[in-house]
Amino acid sequence: MSTGSAPSGDARRKQVPAPSSDARLKRVPARRHYHVPGESKLLGSLEEAIKASGLKDGDTISFHHHLREGDAVLNLVVGTIARMGYRDIRLAPSSLNAVNDEIVPLLHEGVITSITTSGARGELGRAISDGTLSTPVVFRSHGGRARAIEEGSIAIDVAFLAAPACDSMGNISGSPGPSSCGSLGYAMPDAEFAACVVAVTDNLVPGILPAFSIPGHRVDFIVRTDTLGDPAKISAGATRISRSPTDLLVASRIATLIRSSPVYRDGFSMQFGTGGASLAVARYLADHMRQDGVKASFVLGGITAQAVEMLEQQMVGCIFDVQCFDATAIKSLAGNPLHREVSASHYASPNTAGALVDFLDVVVLPAMEVDAEFNVNVLTGSDGVVRGASGGHSDAACGARMTIVAGPAIRGRLPLVLDRVKTVITPGRDVACVVTDQGIAWNPAFPRMRPPSSKGSKEIMSITELKSRIERLTGVPASSVATGPVVGIVEARDGSTMDVIRRAGER
Repeated sequence: MSTGSAPSGDARRKQVPAPSSDARLKRVPARRHYHVPGESKLLGSLEEAIKASGLKDGDTISFHHHLREGDAVLNLVVGTIARMGYRDIRLAPSSLNAVNDEIVPLLHEGVITSITTSGARGELGRAISDGTLSTPVVFRSHGGRARAIEEGSIAIDVAFLAAPACDSMGNISGSPGPSSCGSLGYAMPDAEFAACVVAVTDNLVPGILPAFSIPGHRVDFIVRTDTLGDPAKISAGATRISRSPTDLLVASRIATLIRSSPVYRDGFSMQFGTGGASLAVARYLADHMRQDGVKASFVLGGITAQAVEMLEQQMVGCIFDVQCFDATAIKSLAGNPLHREVSASHYASPNTAGALVDFLDVVVLPAMEVDAEFNVNVLTGSDGVVRGASGGHSDAACGARMTIVAGPAIRGRLPLVLDRVKTVITPGRDVACVVTDQGIAWNPAFPRMRPPSSKGSKEIMSITELKSRIERLTGVPASSVATGPVVGIVEARDGSTMDVIRRAGER
């Protein structure tokens, strides 16, 4: 959807009212089934577990996405629910990936009639954008989802949690096991607040797990399956450092910019988003830190080998990990006490007494599109089709003292900077600057830091100048305003409506 040239957040929120939430700002008490002493939590089949959970038509079920493109649990459970004859199921996973394309027919059949998630990709994203569901999909950031679960805006009836390691008490860990995924940060709010929790495991360990992410008293039933999926696909997609000269140039510029900023000092904190340029920043910045004798206090967010390397070289004090993005991070979390697992609530919920994102000094985030008022889109493509995720983008941008948005100036012959982004995921008021291979644009309205002096620098310019420079290479793209029915609602992390997504192709 084309949303107009960067109106204020308040102006955007007036377009569509926020989803109703009578429970907003209230914490929902966890609801448990009573466990009879001596009774086993282990059930004989997934069908038996679904029946025991009390699931009924119209209920909300949830999943975590820590196995990313390797996840097999969501498809298995939803397919089983369909075969058992359930209908009108509300799906509330932490995110959806292309691996979940096989549930698309269930949207048409009325098995799934409502979705709330962080993002979607592949044919599932296309189905959402085509208006397959009669109810608009609600897209929330990771912190926004945790908040919504805590306050009851998302009331989970049954949480089905992929458990890479599980004991007979129901204690769950993200490792060890054949499907190890490391941190289970996004599953923790589900386990705490769902009316019923079913652990789905391919690794039922004997005895008791000595360390666990989710305690057994939050797990009602356990069911075994052959496999949770393919952990090799956790790192699929945008979690590898780019070898593109353009991305590396952008990363080098960002590292230099951070080094020259007020946030760069002993004890500063940082987060790097996914995407080749964002991840490459860590390596360039590490070189500066060694040279300057600067040590960071912590690295936050989804964690990759680059953060682990900095920890092992004692360049950072600790890692706070809400999601492991590769095998190196999974191994580090299991063995290094300075690598700490955190829940999605601790990571980014605005309803906590201090989300970790609020203590960030600098965050580097990717973008599909940026507009003339620094609003950022990472959810929909240039055609308006859902093909990404909100993730922790707006959470980290809101909390950090210095938010850097990075990307190549031209992607697929399309300019990064537009008059209007298709969908606002992160508002421009939370973005300090946009860094591209064609230059750096600083946001003069960014409230948390003064813009650097551009005197003598050809790299720093206004967003208008950067946009014009890029358009000299690409031409001016045709603009259009989507007018079709609303198929998606983008919530800000506080629950207000940030933007809407209209049916793809209708203008």
